[in-house]
Amino acid sequence: MAKYLLLKHYRGAPAPVNDVPMDQWTPEEFSAHVQYMRDFAARLEETGEFVEHHALLPEGTFVRYDGEGRPPVTDGPFAETKDLIAGWMVIDVETYERALEVAGELSAAPGAGGKPIHEWLEVRPFMAEQLTVIE
Repeated sequence: MAKYLLLKHYRGAPAPVNDVPMDQWTPEEFSAHVQYMRDFAARLEETGEFVEHHALLPEGTFVRYDGEGRPPVTDGPFAETKDLIAGWMVIDVETYERALEVAGELSAAPGAGGKPIHEWLEVRPFMAEQLTVIE
């Protein structure tokens, strides 16, 4: 088994097919999307492939250490994760091909009009999993 991160982007990836921003969805469309995500996670729990998932709020701040005292806080001018990352799911699957299959299914979550978003998801293996394979 190998762990993969399925990363959901606000932007930075190609536009999804159903490209209506979430803040323009109706409450019913939002609820249907969240329920799809919950049901999808439950199906993966049944197969033992689910690890965790979280949605992120858009708030966030970059912080860096600059010696003793309080670290400076900055809000740009670079792209920030609060603008890019909407959330993630961690899966533990047998093969890379299965990770791609799961990501494809997750991409079909409903959005505006109840139609699948067909959003692009980034699939990234966990480094620790790759190091184990190399050793």
